[in-house]
Amino acid sequence: MPTCRNKLAMLQALPLMLIIISGCQTGASSEALSVRSQEKPTPLIVTVAKNAQKCWFKSGDNAFKAYKLANEVNSHSGRPRILLVPRNNPGGLPQLVVQAEQKGSASSGTYTNMQAYGPLLGTSSGKRITDDVKRWSAGNSSCKT
Repeated sequence: MPTCRNKLAMLQALPLMLIIISGCQTGASSEALSVRSQEKPTPLIVTVAKNAQKCWFKSGDNAFKAYKLANEVNSHSGRPRILLVPRNNPGGLPQLVVQAEQKGSASSGTYTNMQAYGPLLGTSSGKRITDDVKRWSAGNSSCKT
């Protein structure tokens, strides 16, 4: 049975263990993406969704064949988003979430904060996904593979 001293030592070692475990992951970036835009949240997500559909799915890109795009653009929460879910389990956990939300205030100025996160960012496609989303949110609708 662990004593209080052993429990404390285990808790103190936890951050180090998490760092070590994270170093064992693939070389792909798993960091979430955060982008600021002056575009309103819904039009920004619509732009990203249209480009994702065109560049990732309609193009027949092998990196995205196992996924399906789910739009939640008309969000009542004020955070429109798109999800990439497993094609064979559309009700399953999203593998990628891209969402936008208005931030700031009338006095300080408002902006849209768009975020992308999920397990797909930790794969070999992660950098490409973040590059695509950044490019599309800046108004460039090109497909780069």
